Amino acid sequence: MRRTWLSLLIAVCLALAIPAQAQKLFEESSDLLPKEIERMYLKGLQFIVQSQIAGGNFKDKPYGTSPAVVGLAVVAMLAHGDDPVHGPYSVPIKRGLNFIVSRQNKTTGYIGTTMYNHGFATLALAEAYGAVEDDRLGPALEKAIALIINAQKKNPRGGWRYSPDSTDADTTVSGAQMVALFAARNAGLAVPESVIQTGLKYFKTCQTPEGGFGYTSNRGPNAARSAIGTLVFALAKEKDSATFRKSFGYLRKAPETASYRNYYLYYGAQAFFHASPVEWAKWNRKNITTLKQNQNEDGSWSGQFGTTFATSASLLSLALNYRFLPIYER
Repeated sequence: MRRTWLSLLIAVCLALAIPAQAQKLFEESSDLLPKEIERMYLKGLQFIVQSQIAGGNFKDKPYGTSPAVVGLAVVAMLAHGDDPVHGPYSVPIKRGLNFIVSRQNKTTGYIGTTMYNHGFATLALAEAYGAVEDDRLGPALEKAIALIINAQKKNPRGGWRYSPDSTDADTTVSGAQMVALFAARNAGLAVPESVIQTGLKYFKTCQTPEGGFGYTSNRGPNAARSAIGTLVFALAKEKDSATFRKSFGYLRKAPETASYRNYYLYYGAQAFFHASPVEWAKWNRKNITTLKQNQNEDGSWSGQFGTTFATSASLLSLALNYRFLPIYER
């Protein structure tokens, strides 16, 4: 009798130790999809780990040496939900973060040589901050965010382009900075609302009559850039705005842009996810089928900006099925 009560007591204690809001895997998938997603994801992660070199960057040149690509690879590893400190990907994550921190200018906070690099590398710092035991991450993230904010102040259009000193802007570079700002805010850093609103105002100047987004103006929309714009307004909690409704209306019907497919996968998955559970479920199922057909034997996916970028973007388009990253919460 005593053993029975002891067993029950232990069971109750263990149950209470599990957080009430614990992440549910594959909340909206059928019974068949989780196995396919997990198989593809693990195979892709295996490729990333095996192609990483000791310095934290990757073998495929020149893109594998970019802080942006390293940053997205780190985020792809974090997005699987394993313990980033002691789990199976803790060493590759640490190497990637070491590389990013080593590429940051200690005075200015600038990471790499372009704002593309800076935005995606800052995103990785934000997602790792608070999850990875590394005292360098907080100060590095603060400096990186400060640089993004200061670059916007110098930009008469309120957006960002290739350099922190650029006076023009485009929606792709600006999208990377905006997502990094939202991730940093989720991580607990103070990001002024005025910075977010100024960025949104810039995106509005690039919305076309069709509802999509152009590159530097309100002409020539495509699926990739429109996914960026849709996501930015979703993360800003502007889903009731006319800008968002027109943008998602365009995105739903826009043909995928073959030359920027990996950008589209990364942003499109999040845009559909935040916009509509029903539309995302359709998009997700189609994406799973396509990625399954296109995954290489070694676990990678191919793309115009190298296999590491293509693989990371493909994995992150699947990562919404796991929901571990704070920025992936609706």
